[in-house]
Amino acid sequence: MKKILFFVESLSGGGAEKVLTDLVSNLDATKYDVTVCSLVDVGVYNEYLGTICTYKSILASEETYKGVLQKKWYGFKYKLLRKLPPKLFHSLFIKGKYDVEIAFLEGFSTKIIGNSSNPNSKKIAWVHIDLFANHWTKIEYKNLEEEINTYKKFDHIASVAESVQNAFSKRFGIKEKLSVKYNPVNRKDIISRSNESLKSEDKKGLRFVTVGRLEPQKGYDRLLEVVHKLKPDFDFELWIVGEGSRRLELESAIAKYKLEDVVTLQGFQKNPYKYIRLSDAFVCSSRSEGFSTVVTEALILGKPVIATDCSGMKELLGDNEYGIITENNTESLYFGLKKFLEDKLLQSHYTKKSQERSTDFDIKATIKSIEELL
Repeated sequence: MKKILFFVESLSGGGAEKVLTDLVSNLDATKYDVTVCSLVDVGVYNEYLGTICTYKSILASEETYKGVLQKKWYGFKYKLLRKLPPKLFHSLFIKGKYDVEIAFLEGFSTKIIGNSSNPNSKKIAWVHIDLFANHWTKIEYKNLEEEINTYKKFDHIASVAESVQNAFSKRFGIKEKLSVKYNPVNRKDIISRSNESLKSEDKKGLRFVTVGRLEPQKGYDRLLEVVHKLKPDFDFELWIVGEGSRRLELESAIAKYKLEDVVTLQGFQKNPYKYIRLSDAFVCSSRSEGFSTVVTEALILGKPVIATDCSGMKELLGDNEYGIITENNTESLYFGLKKFLEDKLLQSHYTKKSQERSTDFDIKATIKSIEELL
């Protein structure tokens, strides 16, 4: 059996972490002995991963440290681990010899696996986001040259969409050893879980749902601006499913715009599909994406999608064939939602097109493509 290591910083509930869980769940267990290692033992998927593969973490979650002194000790250890030279970190904490080592997230994970102390392993970097539009990984490196040199140490670099791969090449000038590997999405499981019961009050008109971390990247601040502008003219509501560091800011914006009767922050949900099922349309207001897992899931559930123009959207929605793609700004998002709200024929059209697109997602083909890389 081939020994495979996936290394991530944490399993804190983002889309890439969910993709990793689905990927590991569907790899051929007779061919691969899989280990998932995280820097910090935090997240919603770690317990489940422990039942389907070897899961381990280097640092316990902050929640296990009680009291002020212990919290400070945790902070010290966390900062120390991140400041260690990457090759030393790998030799100290990545235990065992693996045939394939995968940095499944950009940034810290990529830096560590790119400097692996194991000369015999095949090294793969996974890129989930448009690193030209959103070069957030630069905080992990001294300069661009160091990041480029780190990526050049990998045997292969997998991107989750053509547009993500193109952005990667544009940012780093690397055009070899690249391939596109779409995210595995379990259509049958999503449809099955969407049917789980959920108590829901009567709808206030048309219901939009969006799912994602409450972080600037997801653009919920500008989505609330749009909702504020639309509220006087249309009867609708918005559910935001997710948790994150910007909750207080979003709550303040909801109060400022007097949207308490329109917008509901649903918090993180292990099963977001039942929320999507109860929607009339799905909204993606993101400033940047890679290949949006949750838009894929909304299409699988036959929901119309209104999305800002991020990486992967044209691959998912075509040229507005299967959903509405707006320019990536507040004004265009406003007009996209307004157009959808005022046109019942358009709503019906995109419901049918989404249901059509739903049948195109085949997890077996996606997993086979990924296994060919390992």
